[in-house]
Amino acid sequence: MNAKRKAIWDKSGGKCWYCGCDLPEKGWHADHFQPIRRNWWTDTCIHPERDHADNKVPCCASCNIQKGSLTVEQFREKIAGFIKSLNLYHTQYAVAKRFGLIQETKQPVVFWFESTNAKEDQA
Repeated sequence: MNAKRKAIWDKSGGKCWYCGCDLPEKGWHADHFQPIRRNWWTDTCIHPERDHADNKVPCCASCNIQKGSLTVEQFREKIAGFIKSLNLYHTQYAVAKRFGLIQETKQPVVFWFESTNAKEDQA
């Protein structure tokens, strides 16, 4: 791992900034915490001033792909909406829920970097 990626990795001690999973040494993403929104067709981006190491956080591929160019609050809202989507469009989910295999909670979406564990790991 090169020094720039290692510095990003070290921000969380190898945890995903959002879900807190342990990141593999290879295959993790460096997410722009404040999104830059790339336009691959024109090779430009919105907010290029945000494309720097201080704005990059370690992230698992799954969270980075889901977050895309969303802000943290938009990402939080997207995740919170997953339960509604599962109930509306996925019959297997509904059946598993009816049989007591799934228990939904009304917990707010709290990211790893906001959690007590993150504060302890970063201390």
